[in-house]
Amino acid sequence: MEERQALSAFAALSQETRLRIVRLLVQAGPVGMPAGAVAEAAGVSASNVSFHLKELTQAGLASAKREARSIVYTADYDALSGLIQFLMRDCCAGHPDICMPATASACTSDGKELSRA
Repeated sequence: MEERQALSAFAALSQETRLRIVRLLVQAGPVGMPAGAVAEAAGVSASNVSFHLKELTQAGLASAKREARSIVYTADYDALSGLIQFLMRDCCAGHPDICMPATASACTSDGKELSRA
């Protein structure tokens, strides 16, 4: 990921509702969520969620596809992974073992965060 892309992604994530939406989309997995379900789960109006989803899509953190009469949004896992890699590139002054918890897969089957050893 280039610096300009990272800045755009961080700008999108710096807003509370958008951060909440990205986390919802990540939890939804590759199936994604219809815009209405995102609005309900995020606790915002349909017009408000539409604005935020547009911002996330423009930042490359989410994508949309039409399914019948709904628009279903999914997290862009490659972009999110790229953002983490951008942050962790060249980390730890030559001690990559320090970075392992951050660079290991954050997906857990029980929904709990990875703990630091």
